[in-house]
Amino acid sequence: MALTANSSSPMPLQEGSGNKLAILGGKPVRTGPFPSWPKIGDNEEKAWMAVLRKKEWCRLGVTPSYVTNLEEAWKKMTGAEYCLATASGTTALFTCLNALEIGPGDEVLVPPYTFVATINVVFLQHALPIFVDTDRDTFQMDSRKIEAAVTPQTRCILPVHMGGSAADMDTILAVGEKHKLAVLEDACQAHLAEWRNRKLGTLGDLGCFSFQASKNANCGEGGAILSNNLALIERCMSFHNNGRAPKEGYKFAYIVNGSNHRMTEFQGALFLEQVTRLEEQSRTREQNAAYLNKLLREIPGITPARMYDGCTRNAWHVFMLRYDKNHFAGLPRSRFLAALEAEGISNMAGYSPLNKEAFIKATLDSRSYKRIYSSKELAAYEERNHCPENDKLCEEAVFFYQAMFLGTKQDMDQIAEAIRKIQKQAPELLSRS
Repeated sequence: MALTANSSSPMPLQEGSGNKLAILGGKPVRTGPFPSWPKIGDNEEKAWMAVLRKKEWCRLGVTPSYVTNLEEAWKKMTGAEYCLATASGTTALFTCLNALEIGPGDEVLVPPYTFVATINVVFLQHALPIFVDTDRDTFQMDSRKIEAAVTPQTRCILPVHMGGSAADMDTILAVGEKHKLAVLEDACQAHLAEWRNRKLGTLGDLGCFSFQASKNANCGEGGAILSNNLALIERCMSFHNNGRAPKEGYKFAYIVNGSNHRMTEFQGALFLEQVTRLEEQSRTREQNAAYLNKLLREIPGITPARMYDGCTRNAWHVFMLRYDKNHFAGLPRSRFLAALEAEGISNMAGYSPLNKEAFIKATLDSRSYKRIYSSKELAAYEERNHCPENDKLCEEAVFFYQAMFLGTKQDMDQIAEAIRKIQKQAPELLSRS
């Protein structure tokens, strides 16, 4: 059954919820769960069993193919000229970097506030991810700092549309054009989101999506690449199919090096059913997120992420906000989140500083990187990648997951009520910590 903003039974506020905090033994604001994810129906089961019984589980040589139908559907929904389905969002990014011929000695400009896959794929190419600090107001790569990070070795800008909101694509595309840099959009969290009424993932040279289980449109694992450039998408087709010529299927003939990043027919069939609900679910998320945004902006110390003016649609994969403990009697974020959880409000603390992960130093100290880059280049790398604004954001961020926004307006009221309750009793909670 399709979801709307009023389709589930509202959870009544608990009597006495405005009294003692639940973490201190009181009654929680909310006792029932938020909407679960993913949503499934008879259509998913029928599609899955149809693939099983057909015994054609790989797309190669299959006509008609569920994966091919997925590509056509995603092209239509996004307005892209070309679409290639992949095994995951990570393999979509990896395939694109290969199509762009990013390799040893090259630099790719990336945000420090993102999932690790965004930079893992750069390291897999033996290139260098160069971190551009975060705009804390929006949680996005700070486009004002991109041009200063460009060097003769820079080959690509890889913005992430964090949380389903858009990075500043006007500036990013302008810098890319000025310096003749490829722009690869990581739209893995941004299904149907828009920049100036154009779907994210269609503005750069290539755009990548994830259909992993947590995503707004999913098939367990899976991904897709969008492009309006035939030559680039054909390179992607070859690489993701072990280097075969585009659409050559099982032939033992190869034109480039490659890997196997193909999507299965099971994933294609499941996605085609899941995506039938995507537009309606997206509208529900938008309505609830807009309402919660208004409520939370009235609470001192709670600052929802700002959208750029050019972001004409937000996918709301994550509702992002900043928590200022100074408006909560100095209560540490960890205690705030624990108290929020006790009130029945699911939450996450967001990402840690990706540019400071220990594996990065281990990678740079590896034999292969020492053979590619001089000791001077490696020594300068850490100095180039300080991101002080991102460090602050990682201490302030709070996330609410997309499925929470598939419920009711009253669900949003309860989130705000729980935060106000914690704020009122923060001194007592701090004294007992």
